[in-house]
Amino acid sequence: MMQGLFLEDLSVGQSAELVRTVLEADIEAFAAVTGDNNPVHLDAAFAATTSFGERIAHGMLSAGYISAVIGTQLPGPGAIYLSQALRFKRAVRIGDTVTARATITEIDEAKARVTLATVCLVNGKPVLDGEALIMVPRKAA
Repeated sequence: MMQGLFLEDLSVGQSAELVRTVLEADIEAFAAVTGDNNPVHLDAAFAATTSFGERIAHGMLSAGYISAVIGTQLPGPGAIYLSQALRFKRAVRIGDTVTARATITEIDEAKARVTLATVCLVNGKPVLDGEALIMVPRKAA
């Protein structure tokens, strides 16, 4: 069984990240799984008429990369998402490389919860940022 980090393994400032390049197939798969078929994501002719001028990725696709960092690395398997606040800053386009990062900003020992600053970057610029609250397992007594 996979197990991530325990509350006792964590410290403020600890950080983890992953890097993904957004492909056309990722956008199409996200639309198929979620049912979000907004043409700004799927229809090049429609997207060309928008302020973006081209197709863009779903904002929640980038948010999903944050979920992947939390669920696989920090704290990793066993962590439970309680909440996530997000602010979308810029569009992500096909071919963009997204760096998703989560950094521990607070640890609540009594409640076994950690707060993480979350951000996704493209070319060093934030495309989204926010804050997550995560429940983390303790080590067995």
